[in-house]
Amino acid sequence: MSRRLYPALAAVLLLAGCATTPEGPDPRTAAWWRTTGDLSGDDMEGRDTGSPGYDRAAVYVADRFAAAGLRPAGDGGSWTQRIAFEDVEVVDAGTSLAMVWDDGTRRPLRFLHEASVTPSWGMTEQLDAPVVFRGYCAPSDMTGVQGAVVACFGTRRAGQTTGAQRLEAATAAGAVAIIAVDDPAFVEPVRWPLAYARTVVIADGTPRPQSIPILRLSAPAFNDLAAASGQDGAAILARGARGETMTAFDLPGRLQAQFAMRRRSYTSDNVLAVLPGTDPDLADEPILLIAHLDGYGYGTPVNGDGLYNGALDDAAYVATLITLADARAGQGYRRPVVFAAVTGEEKGLSGSRWLAEHPTEAMGWPVAVLNLDQLRPLYPLTVLTTLALNDTSLGQTARDIAGPMGIAVRPDLEPERNLLRRTDHWPFMQRGVPSISFLFGFDPATPAEATYRDWYANRYHAPQDDMDTPVDFQAQADFHTFWFALVQAVADADAPPHWNPDSPNRPAP
Repeated sequence: MSRRLYPALAAVLLLAGCATTPEGPDPRTAAWWRTTGDLSGDDMEGRDTGSPGYDRAAVYVADRFAAAGLRPAGDGGSWTQRIAFEDVEVVDAGTSLAMVWDDGTRRPLRFLHEASVTPSWGMTEQLDAPVVFRGYCAPSDMTGVQGAVVACFGTRRAGQTTGAQRLEAATAAGAVAIIAVDDPAFVEPVRWPLAYARTVVIADGTPRPQSIPILRLSAPAFNDLAAASGQDGAAILARGARGETMTAFDLPGRLQAQFAMRRRSYTSDNVLAVLPGTDPDLADEPILLIAHLDGYGYGTPVNGDGLYNGALDDAAYVATLITLADARAGQGYRRPVVFAAVTGEEKGLSGSRWLAEHPTEAMGWPVAVLNLDQLRPLYPLTVLTTLALNDTSLGQTARDIAGPMGIAVRPDLEPERNLLRRTDHWPFMQRGVPSISFLFGFDPATPAEATYRDWYANRYHAPQDDMDTPVDFQAQADFHTFWFALVQAVADADAPPHWNPDSPNRPAP
């Protein structure tokens, strides 16, 4: 990707956001919101990995980094690190799923609204098999599933079977497909419709994942199918949520499915820049600031809107990187600071995984990663939920900065959501780099919690994550103050961050 591909882009987009300038916030926060609008505007088409809209957004970010006085840190002296991808998708047109009962009646399952599939290379494009429900789908539950589609309680709760364990047990027992039934009582709200059914991998020559079809079924659809089988589906799922024994039963019919497959190859870029350090003795200790530039792009419409703009996930925090770059205006910290707007986060952390495996010569290997994702300033900033809070010395640094600001720094109170491993600092933590990430937290049973839950239920990974989202600009201004101070504290410290000896994520010596 060349920054010269769209020579007038930066100037046009800088003007485009002016109409959305909020009233009241400080100039820095107003500029941040304009940049958020630029990156999440309809002309960026939701920034799906490998899309023209993503490429335009990458050019925009590189231009903004250059204008702020940063230096390119990509491959070969460029601003980008190119990654080759392959994907396989089950497309709506030509795809159908239905439960066909023994009496010949059909119960269609609406694709992407009630049922979906995780496609894999070599996956069968047709299913016609009986369906059985086997609760948690532990190996001991897998009786009578040979040649059948086995439905399982799709739990993500600690101590219950994982998706990988259920798939392994079903495959070993001879099932022809597996269905994960939603847990409607799980702390993270169930998301339907799904934007699309797509699996994306880095085209690095490794074997492509292959498996029996892995389907997902909504709880209301399961309840309908269970009722036709003489079972109380809601009660069964409620027992699963409580960890109790679940009723196993066979459905009196067959699942008939036809999957229309599409395969593609393309490239997408990480955008990388560096603010050089001022202390030669610390030149080999860069700090990495990272946020994901990609979003979902076009997908299944919700209330008539099929463009998933991704304003707060994560355009707003690429905008925070740009805001920091503008604030420094070439004034370096003691350590070099690398700014990374990465691709493919929504496709399995692909961009950050590639970056962790292939750091560019210009960026070096970081001694700390400060990640920006999942923040969302929807209410006053009084609590920062902090991922990896107690793993490294970064947690104490965050406390030292936030405390005088009246901000409580707390660990994740919902660890079963597995947020620690779902965002871009994780590939670096796996390789031993002290890392940290934040969410706007809340006290239980407060208006802040209600706002937080509402956002997840109605805007998260939906077209409604756009510039109409009500934002607390003072909260974002406070976060800027905290974040800028954190970057400075880490980048100017005499010693780099270190792992705490009792961290369960500490790398082996």
